[in-house]
Amino acid sequence: MTTTPPVPTRGPRATLSTLRRDPRDLWPEHARKLYDHLTALYGEDDVLPALAATWIAHQRSDNTRRSYARGFRVFEEYAREHGTHPMAVKFTLADGFRLWLEMTPQWQRVRGGRPGEMTRTGKPYSDASRANSLSAASSFFRFLDKVSDDGVKNPFDAVQRPYINPDFSSTPGYTEQEWAKLLVTARDEHRVAAYRKRTYALLLVLYTCCLRVDALLNARVEDLGYDKGHRVLLLEKVKGGGRAKKPIPLAAWDALQDYLDDRGAESVWLFCTASGGQLDEPAVWRTLQSIAERAGLPKRGPHGTKVDAITHALAKPDARPDKVQRWADHRDSRTTQRYNQRKELLDDSPGYGLAADVAGVLAHDVD
Repeated sequence: MTTTPPVPTRGPRATLSTLRRDPRDLWPEHARKLYDHLTALYGEDDVLPALAATWIAHQRSDNTRRSYARGFRVFEEYAREHGTHPMAVKFTLADGFRLWLEMTPQWQRVRGGRPGEMTRTGKPYSDASRANSLSAASSFFRFLDKVSDDGVKNPFDAVQRPYINPDFSSTPGYTEQEWAKLLVTARDEHRVAAYRKRTYALLLVLYTCCLRVDALLNARVEDLGYDKGHRVLLLEKVKGGGRAKKPIPLAAWDALQDYLDDRGAESVWLFCTASGGQLDEPAVWRTLQSIAERAGLPKRGPHGTKVDAITHALAKPDARPDKVQRWADHRDSRTTQRYNQRKELLDDSPGYGLAADVAGVLAHDVD
């Protein structure tokens, strides 16, 4: 006769080490990387690595996790260089961090140096970089206050942040004609012929569906569908952690199907690498820079695609700002208007008319 062995039970005092799986195995990429970085500096017995990684994992979007992890590394380096544990920073040192960011050169690779050799010879941190590092540090202390039994005073509450003009963008905008040139270049002139259909489809879907690149790269083939006469893409990860159903225009759908039918690798991802893995943002950045250079256009990253889509949509004679806002997945109409580069009036600047009048007067005087 055989008997079934009793199922082992876990006592109430069991620690993480007695569990079959460590909860840290579920951390997203940027949380794991920050944990490893901080553990190498402070050791596993220090609470900072686990708390900081948990804080990063707590963020809703991958973009926020990456941005905060990068900003927190800058803050941690500053605190360590000033002989203070990051969790023990008080207002005076926090405000000093603000001043330090304004004057300190950024790290740059040493040309001709050893692999990974860096030196602080770059430009001081930009307004956006300083704001990111200060926001990351402040967010970390707000998180500590939430998870602490006794409460934690946020030393960054009274620290002034750089003013970021929400209406200014240094990203060069493309006209609709330039966009057509970019698409033709991607379709016909990509230096790697095997990637032409993928790049063409990716650009068309990004542009005509007004998507963030991280949302599209997280999409799977099974997310394609049909609803009320529309070909659609169901997105599980838009900014803020929400969901969205995006109609795919015919031109983009045809390009997408042509790519999916032709790609050699089997993959669950809508856009994949040659081996079937998930395509990542750095690869898209490199591709877009290469295509723009080949097309003779200013280089910029994939986020500029959404800026152009909103700008061009709002410039249509029958444009409905409320529809464009929903299409762009913006909760606030002011966000949509910040994306709209026509508000800068580059084409409609009164200065062009004044200059034409002056030029006419000067030409008359010369005659």
